[in-house]
Amino acid sequence: MPRVGRHDRDAGGAAELLAAKAALRDEVWAALRAGGAARFPGAEGRIPNFVGAEAAAERLRGMGEWRRAGTVKANPDSAQLPVRQRALEDGKVVYMAVPRLAEDDPFFLLDPDHLAEPPRRAASIRGATGSARRVAVAELAPVDLVVMGCVAAGEDGARLGKGGGFADLEFALAAAAGLVGAQTVVVTTVHEVQVRPSGAIPTTAHDVPLDFVVTPDRIIDCRTRRAARPEAGIRWDELTPEKITAIPLLRALVR
Repeated sequence: MPRVGRHDRDAGGAAELLAAKAALRDEVWAALRAGGAARFPGAEGRIPNFVGAEAAAERLRGMGEWRRAGTVKANPDSAQLPVRQRALEDGKVVYMAVPRLAEDDPFFLLDPDHLAEPPRRAASIRGATGSARRVAVAELAPVDLVVMGCVAAGEDGARLGKGGGFADLEFALAAAAGLVGAQTVVVTTVHEVQVRPSGAIPTTAHDVPLDFVVTPDRIIDCRTRRAARPEAGIRWDELTPEKITAIPLLRALVR
């Protein structure tokens, strides 16, 4: 299996911490592959699409926090496509980030009352690219539920992404705009192999903790154990010039 390039190549932070996170990602990706739990196109280098993603989405769908949510912000990865699909089927508005926030208007707006495609297709990146409207942060409404993809998730709510920092940056932008706050619920769906015990995932001050970790088999309530959420706003000192240059919205903010 060829080694995948690290997504944290333009991440800010201490080298030792970045290395520890990278090692844990490799461990989880290898475990998914060895256990036959990773779906096409494989686990390495991405938020892994896992066997049982639909069952995890159904378990999330049964939660009161899900039923009470009218607006959902979700990551665009394949692992959470079943979550986005069910949100649209249940009449929820979905905001999905454009991959790597690489557009001037960095979010897709998926309105279940105005879909050009069936929910399953509209919830995919290809479907959203063809049928959803791209919107700026200023056009978003307050969010009730945030769905974040993970490489690993801790029982204490610690989250490990693939290293690019985009999920935490999306949350920071939404928080700065007043779209998410103390009452906004943050969840992920993962395979049981991706779950780690409390204290196993190294974190930094900008990492957004999870309220709930949902697997095909169980719901882990992390609210009494998780770290405090980062203060609202963008932590500019932790962004590299390469990262700022690559994201149009950040470039606009520093002008």
